[in-house]
Amino acid sequence: MTKRELVISVAEQLGFTQNEVSDVVQTTLDTITEALSSGDRLEIRNFGVFEVKVRDARLGRNPRTGDSVPIAEKRIPIFKPGKALKEWVEKADPTATPPSVGERQPEDAPNTTGSAF
Repeated sequence: MTKRELVISVAEQLGFTQNEVSDVVQTTLDTITEALSSGDRLEIRNFGVFEVKVRDARLGRNPRTGDSVPIAEKRIPIFKPGKALKEWVEKADPTATPPSVGERQPEDAPNTTGSAF
């Protein structure tokens, strides 16, 4: 699914215009990007966690020449899916509608967060 397809789907489900939904989606992605670039961790309960991992500098090897090559430190954005998302994907029915964030899906999954969100 592309961002455009996401916008169309959300607009159809909620009855908003595609322009309104596009602005919300883009602002959400921009906010996630800004948080990660400043080193913050972003957690969306029952969905997952976005964070930045730092890969230490190390000495690599050029496979063609065999020479040692220094590799600089890197900051890598990662996503860890939440428990509810993992369970939904595991039990996925391709024709089913996925739950909203915060809903208890699948039905047998307990809400361990202490909140609905």
